Amino acid sequence: MIEWSEQHKQIRSMVRRFVEAEIVPQIDELEHGDTPPYDVLRKMMRTFGIGDMAKGKFLADLERKKKGEVREKKEREGFHGPSADAMAMQLIPIIELCRHSPGMVTALGVSIGLTAGAIERKGTLAQQEEFVPPLLTLEKVGAWAITEPGSGSDAFGSMRASARRDGDDYILNGSKTFITNGPFADTIVFICRLEGAAGPDGELPIVSFILDRGTKGLEQSKPLRKMGMHSSPTGQLFLDDVRVPRSRLLGESEEGGARKSAKDTFGSERTGVAAMALGIIERCLELSREYAKTRVQFGKAIGEFQLIQLKLAKMEVARMNVQNLVFRQIELAGNGKHMDFAEASAAKLYSAQSAMEVCLEAVQLFGGNGYMAEYRVEQLCRDAKVLQIYGGTDEIQISQIARTLLRDA
Repeated sequence: MIEWSEQHKQIRSMVRRFVEAEIVPQIDELEHGDTPPYDVLRKMMRTFGIGDMAKGKFLADLERKKKGEVREKKEREGFHGPSADAMAMQLIPIIELCRHSPGMVTALGVSIGLTAGAIERKGTLAQQEEFVPPLLTLEKVGAWAITEPGSGSDAFGSMRASARRDGDDYILNGSKTFITNGPFADTIVFICRLEGAAGPDGELPIVSFILDRGTKGLEQSKPLRKMGMHSSPTGQLFLDDVRVPRSRLLGESEEGGARKSAKDTFGSERTGVAAMALGIIERCLELSREYAKTRVQFGKAIGEFQLIQLKLAKMEVARMNVQNLVFRQIELAGNGKHMDFAEASAAKLYSAQSAMEVCLEAVQLFGGNGYMAEYRVEQLCRDAKVLQIYGGTDEIQISQIARTLLRDA
């Protein structure tokens, strides 16, 4: 794939009009944390039928699973992803939202992509049927809780949250931090160690539980104050002897599949960063180009100075390269494939760094105005930074890429 199709462009135009009419006027409220993003996201999903389509497809697939039917050749080969057009339909709203409010994509992606995705991949049929449909329509907000105060990149090695058996139930304890949607989540996938079940290597299995808002012993904090992504509420979770039945153990299995499930989830999250970065880069380039044409210094538009032209040219190169990574995702989906873990890491690393570099160049091009909240490059710069942190830091991506290269050499 080398360019957007006419159908893709039409969809992009419709989504862009919605964003400019419904979201841009609320940017200040969203940025100040006064307005949670969920109502406007639900409106967008209703307007374009995104939630209903996802729910309908999921329920149809679920019925086939119940009957033991194999959906299609791609599924027999282990591929469960969307077609090329379906992938494009997923990525276009991400790009358009990120032109103005990247945090909204994070809130939406964690609820649908990470939380619903984890339950759909690893949950029992009963768990899938109960929890996934309301997450896909955003009727319920989801959170995927893995990070802890003492563990960031070393999510499993430093994990302290635990579960222990108590008869037919489990007792959960621990805390999680930096949890997207944490303050407002209705459904939480809580990842922890299982006590008393060490494997041959001596490590405790990693398991996941599905929790409801309001469960006794579960406390969800108020939104944390952050550098950026203000339209994405982030909070802490505290569990104090939370009792849950075995039916809330994801997959109803103690075999420790949560470690593999988390890795799959990280891979999915990393591939989505390219689309987020593209939206940020596109908007920064648009704002910078217009400013370069209208801002006059030393008697002429600053766009006539070669150093400014260099900045714009570098932004355009970054836009083209990141867009090509998005096109690769779409093309792979059309061929029944997806990025492997190392390629997803490479895509995230390059896209996140490119977005941050473009934002910093935009702020510099705007000069003092770029440092002011009135000019949106300031917000986009703050928002872009987290792309280099969540879903695995730049350093983790480099390590993953290098290990794969050395192993396969």
